[in-house]
Amino acid sequence: MRARMALWISGISVELREVELKAKPSALIAASPKATVPVLQLTSGIVLDESLHIMEWALAQSDPEGWLGNAEQRSQAAVLIEENDGPFKGHLDRYKYPERCSNAASRPARQQGQEFLQILEQALMRQNFLVSPRRSLADIAIFPFVRQFSLVEPAWFIDSPYPNLRSWLNILATSELFSAAMQKYPVWTEGQRPIIFGKTPHL
Repeated sequence: MRARMALWISGISVELREVELKAKPSALIAASPKATVPVLQLTSGIVLDESLHIMEWALAQSDPEGWLGNAEQRSQAAVLIEENDGPFKGHLDRYKYPERCSNAASRPARQQGQEFLQILEQALMRQNFLVSPRRSLADIAIFPFVRQFSLVEPAWFIDSPYPNLRSWLNILATSELFSAAMQKYPVWTEGQRPIIFGKTPHL
């Protein structure tokens, strides 16, 4: 989700291959032995197989909305994204998939995840977005994970003490960027006609 949004806002077009991870195509495994998504293979042969790296690469090519920000904003974003991609994602996984742990462990996962939600809520008390008055790398990098967290128990999240976070989530989830980037595509099969994702030819 976040890689697609960064590619779209950067005006970069790629050949999109939607895959079913239960039946990973050999082309995915050949491109990246990790065989996880997303994977971006450049015409130079370089392969980026981490969503954050794809975001950073795309914005380095073109950053029309200034998502990378100034030095202070980049530093703040790095701290938040590190917490999001590390501890918070771990809590999210345990919260989303309680069958992978005991029932007793799933509830603390929500409580532990809320430590990060509280940090975000505090940041959003000052402005509509996390590190600047406008959406930036931090917002788009973190948004998909908070969205997943909110969908595990929607009724709880609606009543939770995070009004600014809910507003932020709604702004991003109802944006034209999210709608454009998250269109549904058929699962890719070998030899099919290429599907081009993005605004302008770039790769």
